[in-house]
Amino acid sequence: MGSSNEKRFSPKTDTKGDLWLELYTPATDERPVCIVGNFNNWQIDLERFQLGQLGPGHFQFRFPEAQLPAFPLEYKYVKGSWEDEESDEYGSTIPNRRIDLAESRVIDHVPRWKFKGLAYNPEFLPKIQVISEQFEIPQLIKTRRIAALLPHDYHETDKCYPVLYLQDGQNLFDDFAPFGNWAVDKKLAVMAEKGIADIIIISIDHAAEERVAEFTPSYQTRLGVGDGKKYTRFLADTLKPFVDQHFRTLTDRTHTGIGGSSMGGLISIYAGLMYPEVYGRLMVFSPSLWVAPNIPDFGLPFDDPLPAKIYIYAGGKEGSSMIPNINRYRNALERKGMNMSHIDFRTSIDPEGTHSEEHWGREFPKALEWLFF
Repeated sequence: MGSSNEKRFSPKTDTKGDLWLELYTPATDERPVCIVGNFNNWQIDLERFQLGQLGPGHFQFRFPEAQLPAFPLEYKYVKGSWEDEESDEYGSTIPNRRIDLAESRVIDHVPRWKFKGLAYNPEFLPKIQVISEQFEIPQLIKTRRIAALLPHDYHETDKCYPVLYLQDGQNLFDDFAPFGNWAVDKKLAVMAEKGIADIIIISIDHAAEERVAEFTPSYQTRLGVGDGKKYTRFLADTLKPFVDQHFRTLTDRTHTGIGGSSMGGLISIYAGLMYPEVYGRLMVFSPSLWVAPNIPDFGLPFDDPLPAKIYIYAGGKEGSSMIPNINRYRNALERKGMNMSHIDFRTSIDPEGTHSEEHWGREFPKALEWLFF
């Protein structure tokens, strides 16, 4: 492969004092690759900072000793323009790369690139179907918007799919959400392109000013006694039967999950404890365990728990209590005598993670793949 403005290098030879950057990336197109960073005020300059190509998907760039940048060096790779910058394997924007001290050789890998500003192929976007703007919740005498994100080829197949119920639907795929969104639809498109998105996502809007009450367990917590028992009963006894009746789903607990972030993560833990026969997969992001630190003691007592997979994520910049609370939660489950050999428990910690939709969206495809695929 090649392009008219491509630079070809011979592989690095040892040159004392030089900095060599070596890049490996899928050989999917012929766009030129260049490096931008604090060394050139983040300006794209194909003339001076284009990488030389050694082979398909293999590039190299050399800072000669006389032109070494200052350290720490921050940089990124782009394919010709900022609309075509590097991303992680699921299409999320990555933090700046960083080299703190002078090195002679650095090897980098870029798994995916944006194209004209998009990190996904629109052909693979899920079909979003609003089930109802006012779905009745008899347990709470309320209504709620419920939506289904169906696989892009749902109507062209006769497959049955696992289902993941996610809280805070307003923040999952709405581009105009005030605090950002998880970009679940776009992440599913990237996963579908990789062949790992055969799943139905059910999006349940939160109750606005009554959100905290609905997501608080129904026993004495630091926020009082909440409506969590009624809400989780709605999910298990009303919503799931409706979804199973109207969509092609795999109805057993092994193929049914529940998840959410913050208070939505807390209520997902509570739902999993209250209905272990319904949910075999839990996706829990930054749970508000401070509200109910003793939550393991209030699940249904079961000495021989059903097999389950639990994925818990937290960010290192969410406050000093977040990660210790997650560790205490897992330890409490073990102290309660639950057979942890039946529970596949994964903890994911991002030291730079904040309490935000951006970081939850970045974690979503990793958790989904581990839980279901």
